[in-house]
Amino acid sequence: MDEWRSAWTAALDDLEADITQIEELLRSDQFTRDTPTIDPWTPPEGLGPLPLDLRPRADRILARQTAAAEEVARAMAVNRRQAALTNRIELFDSGAARPSYLDQAI
Repeated sequence: MDEWRSAWTAALDDLEADITQIEELLRSDQFTRDTPTIDPWTPPEGLGPLPLDLRPRADRILARQTAAAEEVARAMAVNRRQAALTNRIELFDSGAARPSYLDQAI
């Protein structure tokens, strides 16, 4: 029984460390500069059902993961808008057709 609870505690520790790393990346400018490398979490083999006394902790971790996923999605949307704007600025593209020449003789 103690070994089962310890296995779950270790698994939750890993999940919590992952979400803490993501939250720190979201607060830093590294998230906008670099592509973070994060190993996906996989549950240990033979873990079994979650002990009931660890359910509140697992729920808190899930809430943090959901909030971080929403923040990542928002950051990605902002990044796409900024990239589109940057492309228009760099290409001087307003979306309208540009003249081929300018007749200054008139």
